[in-house]
Amino acid sequence: MKACFMGLGYIGLPTAIIAARHGVEVLGVDINPSVVEKTNAGQLHIVEPGLETMLKEVVADGSLRAATEPSAADAFFMVVPTPFKGDHQPDVSYVESATRMVLPFLKKGDLYVVESTSPVGTTEAMAKIIFDERPELKGEIFIAYCPERVLPGNVIYELVNNDRVIGGLDEASTDKAIEFYSQFVKGTLHRTNARTAEMCKLTENSSRDVQIAFANELSMICDAAGINVWELISLANRHPRVNILQPGCGVGGHCIAVDPYFITADFPKESRLIAQAREINNFKAEYCAEKVKNAMLRFELDHKRKPVVAMMGLAFKPNIDDLRESPAKYITTKVMQSCNNAEILVVEPNIKEHNVFKLTPFDEAYRRADIVALLTAHNEFRTLGYRDDKVILDFCGIFKK
Repeated sequence: MKACFMGLGYIGLPTAIIAARHGVEVLGVDINPSVVEKTNAGQLHIVEPGLETMLKEVVADGSLRAATEPSAADAFFMVVPTPFKGDHQPDVSYVESATRMVLPFLKKGDLYVVESTSPVGTTEAMAKIIFDERPELKGEIFIAYCPERVLPGNVIYELVNNDRVIGGLDEASTDKAIEFYSQFVKGTLHRTNARTAEMCKLTENSSRDVQIAFANELSMICDAAGINVWELISLANRHPRVNILQPGCGVGGHCIAVDPYFITADFPKESRLIAQAREINNFKAEYCAEKVKNAMLRFELDHKRKPVVAMMGLAFKPNIDDLRESPAKYITTKVMQSCNNAEILVVEPNIKEHNVFKLTPFDEAYRRADIVALLTAHNEFRTLGYRDDKVILDFCGIFKK
């Protein structure tokens, strides 16, 4: 079988590699020539443990190659970004563009799958585009939706072992998609329709957003009440039916920080709790930025000099290089915009360089800083010992103090 993956990002590339390792002849398509060049050289352009070794293997044996344009295949997968535009309105233009790119290559018996997180009805909308342009394909190809369920940093295991939800536009399409994914997915493949599969993905991430919002709101209440939130949550979770998550400095990434808007945009009256959770998690980043700025002002008043401030972490979650929608990056930007000539040391151990921030090694930044803002719980930061001689703002529970 030949498969074409449109998009070689954090999901498209790992999925293409896993499929290639299981006997599928894969063409990976990306509009970024640098991504294509690196992929064909066996070089991973993202951070994901163990994946580069697999990439080198499938490139070397010819089962995966990358290009900037699609070509004929038996199955086509849309794995491109779905950001939002304006006032958090979903933007499916990337999915549409990728769909139009593969239109000339679709033929009778082909499988077309949207994996990109999408608003409800997107798969049907793409099917309309296909059949409007190629009416002879109606009833002759298989169209389905199958969202990913992976955790960055553990993608290899989860792509293979996690359950998947597969929703076709009809039973035959669901069958065809299940036939493909069963080649490499050991988890259960759950059958449904396309709309339910689309909503399932949005529901999963909205649920987590609401749960995180509770923890973040609790952290701000505890801060005002003079209570250690980490101890409080640990004690509350001793209840057999309570499982409060750990607070942070907000919510980031292309899933939890984005997907709830796909529901609130289409169902604004019905999604009040989901919308409120988004507001709370966005506010937590503002709250943390203000805490850092206030600490800087207090230090300057007390010590009659500008502080050295270490902003520890830019990624949206621990031990990855993904900065998409990162609250840590947002907080760092806000602090730097009002730093009043204070020295700001920016730390992100998972990337070598950044086009905006000058990066400082984490141990050097911690040693030099007067104020330390722990924004992302990277493993490297856990090796640091707590210092009473520094102002430490621990937003991610490194020291639990």
